[in-house]
Amino acid sequence: MSQGVGEVRAVAEAGRGRLRDDVVRATLDLLAEGGRDAVSTRAVAAAAGTQAPTIYRLFGDKAGLLAAVAEHGYATYLAAKPPARGGDPVAELRAGWDLHVGFGLANPALFSLMYGDPVPGRRPEAASRALGVLRSRMTAIAAAGRLRVDVQLAADMVHAAACGVVLTLLGLQEGERDLALSSSTFDAVMAAVTTDALESPVAGAVPAANALRAELPGLDELSPAERDLLGEWLDRVTGPRRAAPPLAH
Repeated sequence: MSQGVGEVRAVAEAGRGRLRDDVVRATLDLLAEGGRDAVSTRAVAAAAGTQAPTIYRLFGDKAGLLAAVAEHGYATYLAAKPPARGGDPVAELRAGWDLHVGFGLANPALFSLMYGDPVPGRRPEAASRALGVLRSRMTAIAAAGRLRVDVQLAADMVHAAACGVVLTLLGLQEGERDLALSSSTFDAVMAAVTTDALESPVAGAVPAANALRAELPGLDELSPAERDLLGEWLDRVTGPRRAAPPLAH
Protein backbone atom coordinates (compact mmCIF):
# COMPACT_ATOMS: atom_id res chain seq x y z
CA MET A 1 0.00 0.00 0.00
CA SER A 2 2.72 2.46 1.04
CA GLN A 3 4.78 1.46 -2.00
CA GLY A 4 1.83 2.24 -4.22
CA VAL A 5 1.41 5.67 -2.63
CA GLY A 6 5.14 6.33 -3.12
CA GLU A 7 4.93 5.38 -6.78
CA VAL A 8 1.96 7.67 -7.29
CA ARG A 9 3.85 10.52 -5.68
CA ALA A 10 6.92 9.84 -7.82
CA VAL A 11 4.81 9.88 -11.00
CA ALA A 12 3.10 13.09 -9.91
CA GLU A 13 6.45 14.73 -9.11
CA ALA A 14 7.86 13.66 -12.48
CA GLY A 15 4.84 15.14 -14.21
CA ARG A 16 5.26 18.35 -12.24
CA GLY A 17 8.91 18.50 -13.27
CA ARG A 18 8.05 18.02 -16.96
CA LEU A 19 5.40 20.73 -16.76
CA ARG A 20 7.86 23.06 -15.08
CA ASP A 21 10.39 22.43 -17.84
CA ASP A 22 7.73 23.07 -20.49
CA VAL A 23 6.85 26.40 -18.90
CA VAL A 24 10.52 27.45 -18.67
CA ARG A 25 11.10 26.54 -22.33
CA ALA A 26 7.98 28.44 -23.38
CA THR A 27 9.20 31.47 -21.44
CA LEU A 28 12.62 31.25 -23.06
CA ASP A 29 10.99 31.24 -26.51
CA LEU A 30 8.86 34.28 -25.69
CA LEU A 31 11.86 36.06 -24.21
CA ALA A 32 13.93 35.40 -27.33
CA GLU A 33 11.16 36.52 -29.66
CA GLY A 34 9.91 39.63 -27.91
CA GLY A 35 12.08 40.40 -24.90
CA ARG A 36 10.87 40.67 -21.33
CA ASP A 37 7.78 42.67 -22.35
CA ALA A 38 6.49 39.60 -24.20
CA VAL A 39 6.57 37.50 -21.05
CA SER A 40 3.26 37.60 -19.22
CA THR A 41 1.72 34.76 -17.24
CA ARG A 42 -1.13 34.60 -19.75
CA ALA A 43 1.22 34.43 -22.75
CA VAL A 44 3.45 31.84 -21.06
CA ALA A 45 0.46 29.70 -20.07
CA ALA A 46 -0.87 29.75 -23.62
CA ALA A 47 2.54 28.90 -25.10
CA ALA A 48 3.04 26.05 -22.64
CA GLY A 49 -0.49 24.70 -23.11
CA THR A 50 -1.50 25.21 -19.50
CA GLN A 51 -3.39 27.68 -17.31
CA ALA A 52 -2.11 30.77 -15.53
CA PRO A 53 -2.92 29.39 -12.03
CA THR A 54 -0.56 26.49 -12.79
CA ILE A 55 2.32 28.93 -13.24
CA TYR A 56 1.59 30.49 -9.86
CA ARG A 57 1.53 27.05 -8.26
CA LEU A 58 4.86 26.13 -9.84
CA PHE A 59 6.77 29.40 -9.46
CA GLY A 60 4.86 31.56 -6.99
CA ASP A 61 4.69 34.61 -9.23
CA LYS A 62 6.18 36.11 -12.39
CA ALA A 63 9.39 37.02 -10.55
CA GLY A 64 9.78 33.39 -9.53
CA LEU A 65 9.27 32.30 -13.12
CA LEU A 66 11.90 34.73 -14.40
CA ALA A 67 14.31 33.57 -11.69
CA ALA A 68 13.83 29.97 -12.87
CA VAL A 69 14.48 31.04 -16.46
CA ALA A 70 17.67 32.86 -15.40
CA GLU A 71 18.77 29.76 -13.49
CA HIS A 72 18.22 27.70 -16.64
CA GLY A 73 20.29 30.23 -18.58
CA TYR A 74 23.20 29.91 -16.15
CA ALA A 75 23.01 26.11 -16.32
CA THR A 76 23.08 26.21 -20.13
CA TYR A 77 26.00 28.62 -20.08
CA LEU A 78 27.95 26.46 -17.62
CA ALA A 79 27.35 23.32 -19.68
CA ALA A 80 29.06 25.01 -22.64
CA LYS A 81 32.18 25.92 -20.66
CA PRO A 82 35.12 23.61 -21.50
CA PRO A 83 37.02 22.08 -18.57
CA ALA A 84 40.44 23.43 -17.67
CA ARG A 85 43.10 21.54 -19.64
CA GLY A 86 46.16 22.56 -17.66
CA GLY A 87 47.63 24.70 -20.44
CA ASP A 88 48.29 28.43 -20.43
CA PRO A 89 45.82 29.69 -17.77
CA VAL A 90 45.47 33.10 -19.43
CA ALA A 91 44.65 31.47 -22.77
CA GLU A 92 42.00 29.36 -21.04
CA LEU A 93 40.61 32.47 -19.40
CA ARG A 94 40.40 34.17 -22.81
CA ALA A 95 38.46 31.19 -24.17
CA GLY A 96 36.02 31.56 -21.27
CA TRP A 97 35.75 35.30 -21.93
CA ASP A 98 34.97 34.71 -25.61
CA LEU A 99 32.34 32.13 -24.64
CA HIS A 100 30.75 34.62 -22.23
CA VAL A 101 30.60 37.37 -24.84
CA GLY A 102 29.34 35.00 -27.54
CA PHE A 103 26.62 33.66 -25.25
CA GLY A 104 25.46 37.17 -24.43
CA LEU A 105 25.30 38.31 -28.04
CA ALA A 106 23.46 35.14 -29.09
CA ASN A 107 20.94 35.43 -26.23
CA PRO A 108 20.46 39.17 -25.61
CA ALA A 109 17.20 39.09 -23.64
CA LEU A 110 18.28 36.09 -21.57
CA PHE A 111 21.68 37.63 -20.84
CA SER A 112 20.06 40.89 -19.76
CA LEU A 113 17.79 38.92 -17.45
CA MET A 114 20.77 37.03 -16.00
CA TYR A 115 23.22 39.93 -15.61
CA GLY A 116 21.41 43.21 -16.21
CA ASP A 117 19.20 43.36 -13.13
CA PRO A 118 21.14 42.10 -10.08
CA VAL A 119 19.45 41.84 -6.70
CA PRO A 120 21.81 42.34 -3.72
CA GLY A 121 22.07 39.23 -1.62
CA ARG A 122 20.19 37.04 -4.08
CA ARG A 123 22.46 35.16 -6.47
CA PRO A 124 21.23 31.97 -8.17
CA GLU A 125 23.19 28.83 -7.30
CA ALA A 126 24.18 28.36 -10.95
CA ALA A 127 25.47 31.95 -11.06
CA SER A 128 27.65 31.21 -8.04
CA ARG A 129 28.99 28.12 -9.81
CA ALA A 130 29.82 30.21 -12.88
CA LEU A 131 31.72 32.69 -10.74
CA GLY A 132 33.45 29.77 -9.07
CA VAL A 133 34.73 28.63 -12.46
CA LEU A 134 36.10 32.11 -13.09
CA ARG A 135 37.76 32.19 -9.70
CA SER A 136 39.38 28.81 -10.38
CA ARG A 137 40.83 30.22 -13.61
CA MET A 138 42.26 33.17 -11.68
CA THR A 139 43.62 30.79 -9.03
CA ALA A 140 45.48 28.89 -11.75
CA ILE A 141 47.05 32.16 -12.92
CA ALA A 142 48.02 32.96 -9.33
CA ALA A 143 49.58 29.51 -8.90
CA ALA A 144 51.76 30.24 -11.92
CA GLY A 145 53.06 33.38 -10.17
CA ARG A 146 51.53 35.64 -12.82
CA LEU A 147 48.86 37.49 -10.84
CA ARG A 148 49.54 41.07 -9.78
CA VAL A 149 46.48 41.41 -7.50
CA ASP A 150 44.57 39.06 -5.23
CA VAL A 151 42.43 36.34 -6.81
CA GLN A 152 39.04 37.74 -5.81
CA LEU A 153 39.82 41.24 -7.06
CA ALA A 154 41.09 39.83 -10.35
CA ALA A 155 37.96 37.68 -10.75
CA ASP A 156 35.69 40.64 -9.98
CA MET A 157 37.51 42.83 -12.49
CA VAL A 158 37.22 40.22 -15.25
CA HIS A 159 33.56 39.56 -14.47
CA ALA A 160 32.67 43.26 -14.41
CA ALA A 161 34.53 43.96 -17.64
CA ALA A 162 33.07 40.96 -19.50
CA CYS A 163 29.50 41.81 -18.51
CA GLY A 164 30.08 45.46 -19.36
CA VAL A 165 31.36 44.56 -22.81
CA VAL A 166 28.30 42.43 -23.57
CA LEU A 167 25.79 44.98 -22.29
CA THR A 168 27.56 47.76 -24.21
CA LEU A 169 27.48 45.76 -27.46
CA LEU A 170 23.84 44.81 -26.92
CA GLY A 171 23.02 48.52 -26.68
CA LEU A 172 24.20 48.97 -30.27
CA GLN A 173 22.60 47.96 -33.53
CA GLU A 174 24.11 44.73 -34.84
CA GLY A 175 25.80 46.54 -37.72
CA GLU A 176 27.44 48.99 -35.32
CA ARG A 177 29.00 46.37 -33.03
CA ASP A 178 32.78 46.14 -33.16
CA LEU A 179 34.07 42.99 -31.49
CA ALA A 180 37.46 44.65 -31.14
CA LEU A 181 35.92 46.17 -28.01
CA SER A 182 35.83 42.68 -26.50
CA SER A 183 39.41 41.67 -27.33
CA SER A 184 40.84 45.09 -26.43
CA THR A 185 39.04 45.13 -23.08
CA PHE A 186 40.29 41.64 -22.25
CA ASP A 187 43.86 42.66 -23.10
CA ALA A 188 43.55 45.80 -20.96
CA VAL A 189 42.24 43.89 -17.95
CA MET A 190 44.91 41.22 -18.31
CA ALA A 191 47.61 43.87 -18.49
CA ALA A 192 46.29 45.26 -15.20
CA VAL A 193 46.11 41.97 -13.30
CA THR A 194 48.72 39.64 -14.84
CA THR A 195 52.23 39.52 -16.21
CA ASP A 196 53.04 38.19 -19.67
CA ALA A 197 53.98 34.51 -19.88
CA LEU A 198 57.31 35.38 -21.47
CA GLU A 199 58.26 37.58 -18.53
CA SER A 200 59.58 36.31 -15.25
CA PRO A 201 56.87 35.89 -12.63
CA VAL A 202 56.02 39.21 -10.99
CA ALA A 203 58.45 40.01 -8.21
CA GLY A 204 57.24 41.09 -4.80
CA ALA A 205 55.19 39.92 -1.85
CA VAL A 206 51.74 40.13 -3.45
CA PRO A 207 52.27 37.69 -6.36
CA ALA A 208 54.22 35.35 -4.07
CA ALA A 209 51.34 35.41 -1.58
CA ASN A 210 48.83 34.82 -4.39
CA ALA A 211 50.80 31.83 -5.64
CA LEU A 212 51.05 30.31 -2.15
CA ARG A 213 47.35 31.00 -1.45
CA ALA A 214 46.44 29.08 -4.61
CA GLU A 215 48.34 26.03 -3.36
CA LEU A 216 46.98 26.07 0.21
CA PRO A 217 44.22 23.47 -0.28
CA GLY A 218 46.86 20.91 -1.24
CA LEU A 219 49.20 21.55 1.68
CA ASP A 220 48.31 18.43 3.66
CA GLU A 221 51.30 18.95 5.90
CA LEU A 222 49.26 21.67 7.64
CA SER A 223 46.09 21.10 9.64
CA PRO A 224 42.85 22.73 8.42
CA ALA A 225 43.14 25.33 11.17
CA GLU A 226 46.74 26.09 10.19
CA ARG A 227 45.75 26.44 6.52
CA ASP A 228 42.96 28.84 7.46
CA LEU A 229 45.33 30.91 9.60
CA LEU A 230 47.97 31.04 6.86
CA GLY A 231 45.27 31.96 4.37
CA GLU A 232 44.20 34.85 6.60
CA TRP A 233 47.78 36.11 6.77
CA LEU A 234 48.22 35.83 3.01
CA ASP A 235 44.99 37.75 2.45
CA ARG A 236 46.44 40.60 4.49
CA VAL A 237 49.49 40.65 2.22
CA THR A 238 47.50 40.74 -1.01
CA GLY A 239 45.62 43.89 -0.14
CA PRO A 240 43.06 45.69 2.06
CA ARG A 241 40.12 43.82 0.63
CA ARG A 242 37.53 41.29 1.66
CA ALA A 243 39.03 37.92 2.36
CA ALA A 244 38.75 35.08 -0.10
CA PRO A 245 36.21 32.33 0.64
CA PRO A 246 37.32 29.82 3.33
CA LEU A 247 39.45 26.96 2.14
CA ALA A 248 37.75 23.62 1.55
CA HIS A 249 38.87 21.00 4.07
